[in-house]
Amino acid sequence: LKLYRKRHPTLPCNVLKFKSTTIMLDCGLDMTSTLNFLPLPLVQSPRLSNLPGWSLKDGNAFLDKTELIDLSTVDVILISNYHCMMALPYITEHTGFMGTVYATEPTVQIGRLLMEELVNFIERVPKAQSASLWKNKDIQRLLPSPLKDAVEVSTWRRCYTMQEVNSALSKIQLVGYSQKIELFGAVQVTPLSSGYALGSSNWIIQSHYEKVSYVSGSSLLTTHPQPMDQASLKNSDVLILTGLTQIPTANPDSMVGEFCSNLALTVRNGGNVLVPCYPSGVIYDLLECLYQYIDSAGLSSIPFYFISPVANSSLEFSQIFAEWLCHNKQTKVYLPEPPFPHAELIQTNKLKHYPSIHGDFSNDFRQPCVVFTGHPSLRFGDVVHFMELWGKSSLNTVIFTEPDFSYLEALAPYQPLAMKCIYCPIDTRLNFIQVSKLLKEVQPLHVVCPEQYTQPPPAQSHRMDLMVDCQPPAMSYRRAEVLALPFKRRYEKIEIMPELADSLVPMEIKPGISLATVSAVLHTKDNKHVLQPPPRPAQPTGGKKRKRASDDIPDCKVLKPLLSGSIPVDQFVQTLEKHGFSDIKVEDTAKGHIVLLQEAETLIQIEEDSTHIICDDDEVLRVRLRDLVLKFLQKF
Repeated sequence: LKLYRKRHPTLPCNVLKFKSTTIMLDCGLDMTSTLNFLPLPLVQSPRLSNLPGWSLKDGNAFLDKTELIDLSTVDVILISNYHCMMALPYITEHTGFMGTVYATEPTVQIGRLLMEELVNFIERVPKAQSASLWKNKDIQRLLPSPLKDAVEVSTWRRCYTMQEVNSALSKIQLVGYSQKIELFGAVQVTPLSSGYALGSSNWIIQSHYEKVSYVSGSSLLTTHPQPMDQASLKNSDVLILTGLTQIPTANPDSMVGEFCSNLALTVRNGGNVLVPCYPSGVIYDLLECLYQYIDSAGLSSIPFYFISPVANSSLEFSQIFAEWLCHNKQTKVYLPEPPFPHAELIQTNKLKHYPSIHGDFSNDFRQPCVVFTGHPSLRFGDVVHFMELWGKSSLNTVIFTEPDFSYLEALAPYQPLAMKCIYCPIDTRLNFIQVSKLLKEVQPLHVVCPEQYTQPPPAQSHRMDLMVDCQPPAMSYRRAEVLALPFKRRYEKIEIMPELADSLVPMEIKPGISLATVSAVLHTKDNKHVLQPPPRPAQPTGGKKRKRASDDIPDCKVLKPLLSGSIPVDQFVQTLEKHGFSDIKVEDTAKGHIVLLQEAETLIQIEEDSTHIICDDDEVLRVRLRDLVLKFLQKF
């Protein structure tokens, strides 16, 4: 088994080679590179447009391309959650990949929304010109920071189109939790609920005798998705662990409390609150908490705006995927009640949603208010407009809840900034305490994880509790590294035909243990192995017509009896002496013993699984010694 690793742990992309299949585990899209660029404003921004551009003084350049693995060799892609599929169009539309992609229905539908929002944000602010020469290494080192230090800029790509998104998603096959999917008869893959997001999955990849678990983006907290299925991860030979929380020291519950109190404080003082967010996921939990909080905090008259090209679809999807929700929310559907309270917020006009700041929103907009909008990087989307609009007033607050981007880097192009900035990162994925508890419960033989998880964070090198702690110690891997997984396949399942089974005659060699010899033809097709009866020799016919040599079916050879047992050296030496052999010397070896018959210039090499009699051209002596050896062994 081999594991190829790419990208960073919370946006994983691993390739597993297991029993003649090549499986890509997730294809996350690292969008932190956008922080190197200026925001794309929806409305003309004099401040941003007046910043000087950078131009290459001289030189001619070409781009180099690096590839770790030939994607045409990948058989399937398994998706664990909608955040980990954002690079899919680049793989299905721009490489030689011809395989199948497996994901749950909510993962595909919400992943589509995230891709649609991304494409919309980029395409509605077209660039007057594009540049790529700067990606050449000789030119890149001349650039200002942080671009000159960026890694592998030659692999950075333009955003895909909706046509490419639709084509990529058409290649996905929908699966349900605990559904067993056969891959070429070689392995079976099964998605399990991971508890992190609607439809999020961990995956079991197993053959008849080996089991690999892939745990990515999992949560043990009680939020809106179905709880995590831990029991099915037991008895794993290898557990691949990735997608842990990005902020292990922050408690999600206390972060939500801080979010609500800071929001209330700003609004009471007449300020506006901006929440840069994705259109699905944590926003459902934030709206639910605010639903319970607004009346007691005296916020019932404050409007909440959710602005995204996919806002309406996202809110609707959250209400219709009932079977993927936690039990508490599932029961509401049968009452019938909407599982999420944001339905009531919409009915009472406390929450309004719009595709963009243009159109109806500009007519309905009133302040002070709370705006949920994207993109969390602050580089594109409607959030850019609100940063420009509200950034100059200290009454306003921007609250960062998404942990994917450094909030200080996100804010850099907007400085100097008068508005308050609050960092309340909410990441419900597993922390290191929960991981330790999980690993003790499921007890995999080996744990494999990114190198970052096997040592404390660089900024907190004394925190030995902020790393994966398990026995035996986890095997770690780095980006673009090939890792041989630490177990060997030892067995293969073979079926035996009924008529062949009928012909076997088991013989008891020890109490409770019986063996039978079998002569058969091994037939292999689609990684399934079947023992079939050997062909019978053709009966001679009376005719004189000669058959071609190729028509002859070889006779099955009569097998010699099999031997079992062990040879006790002391007793064997006594037996040799009784039969007239003298001057016997015994030497111990790493694998057994050598018995030297010095007078006869003969040696007998005794090992656990073989015995050799070596003598010079004396066949009578060899047969005599062989018969003495056979006295100590069972024939079978």
